Amino acid sequence: MNSKSRIIRLARMDYINDLCPNKPENATLNNQVLPFSEDTELRTFYYRCRLSPKVDVTNSGHIRQLDCGDDSGRPSFSVSSHLYSRKREIINELRESCGSIVNVPVSRSALRIEERNQSAEALTKALEKGFELSFNRDCSRCRRSKGACGYNNTLGGFVCYCINESHKHTCEKNGLSKPEKIGIGFVCGFLGATLLAACLLCFYIRRRKKLAAQYTNKGLSATPPTSISRSNHALMPSSISNLANRSVDYGVQVFSYEELEEATDHFSRELGDGGFSTVYYGILKDGRAVAVKRFFEKSLKRVEQFKNEIDILKSLKHPHLVILYGCTTRHSRELLLVYEYISNGTLADNLHGDQAQSRPISWPGRLNIAIQTASALSFLHASGIIHRDVKTTNILLDSNYQVKVADFGLSRLFPPDLSHISTGPQGTPGYVDPEYYQCYRLNEKSDVYSFGVVLAELISSKKAVDITRSREDINLANMAISKIGNDSVHELADLSLGFARDPSVNRMMISVAELAFGCLQQEREARPSMDEVVKVLREIPGVVEVDVRSGDEAALLKHGVPPVLSPVSEKETSG
Repeated sequence: MNSKSRIIRLARMDYINDLCPNKPENATLNNQVLPFSEDTELRTFYYRCRLSPKVDVTNSGHIRQLDCGDDSGRPSFSVSSHLYSRKREIINELRESCGSIVNVPVSRSALRIEERNQSAEALTKALEKGFELSFNRDCSRCRRSKGACGYNNTLGGFVCYCINESHKHTCEKNGLSKPEKIGIGFVCGFLGATLLAACLLCFYIRRRKKLAAQYTNKGLSATPPTSISRSNHALMPSSISNLANRSVDYGVQVFSYEELEEATDHFSRELGDGGFSTVYYGILKDGRAVAVKRFFEKSLKRVEQFKNEIDILKSLKHPHLVILYGCTTRHSRELLLVYEYISNGTLADNLHGDQAQSRPISWPGRLNIAIQTASALSFLHASGIIHRDVKTTNILLDSNYQVKVADFGLSRLFPPDLSHISTGPQGTPGYVDPEYYQCYRLNEKSDVYSFGVVLAELISSKKAVDITRSREDINLANMAISKIGNDSVHELADLSLGFARDPSVNRMMISVAELAFGCLQQEREARPSMDEVVKVLREIPGVVEVDVRSGDEAALLKHGVPPVLSPVSEKETSG
């Protein structure tokens, strides 16, 4: 450890004198606490590969075959990070064919020597030299005070461990005796409590005057009038008396915990749940049907997500974004968000759940859903917002099967002058942009990748992740890339949608499959923007005429309003 330069040098013990450990494993480091220094880069090891990459490994400075002596005869390779940007097809080939992949941090300067020598011995020496991490300047203060630096997961930062206890920055004392400290603490506490009580009293008095002024200063009595008609009362979000006791927090209507508990019948009518919350059906006193999101816990992170959804939805209005009616305050017993109720559930329910069997959505209806979802995401991107959790469970369908995009807890504001935001990967497995997952760089193209998975679900009626499928097809994105890339869309498509029997549906599904293929590209630069996605989707109904059920419905499709239910389900319903 170098205290002056604030650098820690570490080395992987399992890679010293041996490039082929028995159990190759990735080491986990918290880069927010101890980030890599500028002299550190990753060397990737691929073990037990079924195929050798189509490159002369002996003459390449960036990829080298290892002599691991595998009993199965499968080769192993060491790959430089430079190859990721130059030979993407080789990297993809190795990922698909190798049994184990390990990233090992190494000194960049040592690697340059190894690449010139091109020998296993040089690579071993480079690994022995280790890699460098930078540490926080708070640690220097701690060491100067004869403490030991550490990290506390609960506090989320560095702590300084001293002889008797831990401190936030340093072990230095202020020289006061224990009784003096107690006395000072008592006086400060008393003064603080007195000041707080005075502030609360002033706030209470001002609030009462303000509420009284709402009525008396405008020629109204202090008691709300009782002659309001029943019809006018029903049009208001709540009664006048309730409004008098309400404050507007975060710029939206504020509900009390008790009235939402009553509206949801004590949270007994569950609509669904996710990773952080459960959603319940409710009816407000004014008759509005609502969906109430109830967070599992009231931690700092949940409060941040709670405020994030409010900040985004209170300022955005779009026909295909869910409407936020209001919330409880963050000081409430629980964090609750109140949305409009969307009656037909999620797109996932309609593609994979019980509704998929009873009322399957036709291909024109699915195309309409894709267009509306894409237009909502395009609007978000134009507003400087990345959704970050685009998936079929966050796409809701109303009674007319019109789209409402929901769940903005993970969304991020994206300044227009930045190419990306550096942040830890979050989202749902099967939908997360692989480049974001690898490089911790988020931008609009991450939403494009997730939308590509949604397109694949609309085409195939398959789930984004399904462990009952064959190993190479567990991830639908990989399956779609393989099938579409090999001109085998028929192996991906849900044939019940008319792919084989209706030429016009066939052409439309192939066009959408090609668009999905572009959205699912590993490199962001190869993906279209959401504006381009919307343009491509909107052009598909305009050039293809589809007679789904009757001449009238074909005319509807020409005008971009495709019928929602499949021909089969319509006949069954009418019968």
